[in-house]
Amino acid sequence: MPRDLEGLLVVTLEQAVAAPYASSRLADAGARVIKLERAEGDFARRYDACVNGESAYFVWLNRGKESVRFDLKAADDQALLRRMLARADVFIQNLAPGAAARAGFAGDGLRERFPRLITCDISGYGEDGPYRDMKAYDLLVQAESGLATVTGTPESAGRVGVSVCDIAAGMYAHQAILQALFARERTGRNRGIQVSLYGAMADWMNVPYLQHHYGGQTPQRPGLNHPTIAPYGAYECGDGGIVLISIQNEREWRSLCANVLGDAGIADDARFATNPDRAANRPALDAIIHGVFGAAPRDAIIEKLAAARVAYGRLSSLDDLVAHPQNRFITVETSAGAVQVLAPPPIAVGEPESYGPVPALGQHDAAVRAEFAD
Repeated sequence: MPRDLEGLLVVTLEQAVAAPYASSRLADAGARVIKLERAEGDFARRYDACVNGESAYFVWLNRGKESVRFDLKAADDQALLRRMLARADVFIQNLAPGAAARAGFAGDGLRERFPRLITCDISGYGEDGPYRDMKAYDLLVQAESGLATVTGTPESAGRVGVSVCDIAAGMYAHQAILQALFARERTGRNRGIQVSLYGAMADWMNVPYLQHHYGGQTPQRPGLNHPTIAPYGAYECGDGGIVLISIQNEREWRSLCANVLGDAGIADDARFATNPDRAANRPALDAIIHGVFGAAPRDAIIEKLAAARVAYGRLSSLDDLVAHPQNRFITVETSAGAVQVLAPPPIAVGEPESYGPVPALGQHDAAVRAEFAD
């Protein structure tokens, strides 16, 4: 991304995924991000060793940062942090509940002492309420938020295959920090931001919540099918390939019937007259679709879907992902060499892109400590 945030200083006491996600996007935009790590490093450094000995999580979320080993309980390091925050624009932390406050770095006190400092506290369940002190990791929050009850198959609840609660919280934190920086330019005032993993996922769960609480319709675990729209899901073709289709309106429904299923009259069957009808009679509808799709190879079905302008997608393996023609990649330097990473989605048209290297643990100890010496 363009280096729009160049000149801003971000200090982080961060680990794992949520806070590093937020700060990595600030670093991508040119902010200077100083990552304070415990002596053994952010534990995400050891989640795996898949990227030439480096952790996939850490390589993804820590490009463009400076790494300084730091002991929050040491008086000298506490003094160092206060000197850094005196110059900083943003302070992000996602330590265990209450850890930063116990060390004297509660957000409200910091904002009073440093009038331009924006603070961002990322937690599992928020700063208030009976769960505020509970430890929270992504899978646990997927379960607590109800996400797991609408994910998986009818037989079993499932985990979303990426750290969706962490990522959502990091995205909300990034958004709120940018908004606070903009507000500070207009008002001159700082701001405290609090984001929780649970709150992030609860927002994403609004459609199931509204359907259940107000509509009396509890979404079921549909596997690779949409819970309330039909046909919208996965179908096996004659060669074993899987294709997903999505019908969003009556024009598409009629086109599917006439041009793919080969029988325009299906569209007028009373069982399938409207989307609620089709959803209620999904087994009968699926039997018709499976009969057609199962008689031809996937490429032939896709050719018909494309000609009929019916939305479709292949069920891709990770090998398919690696070779997907729509991929964009960026190159990131690590201590183990250059790595190609799937690019972040925003494209600033006509602007050059620049991404910093992934730091080794403590790589910037001496330089940063000298810069912020008493």
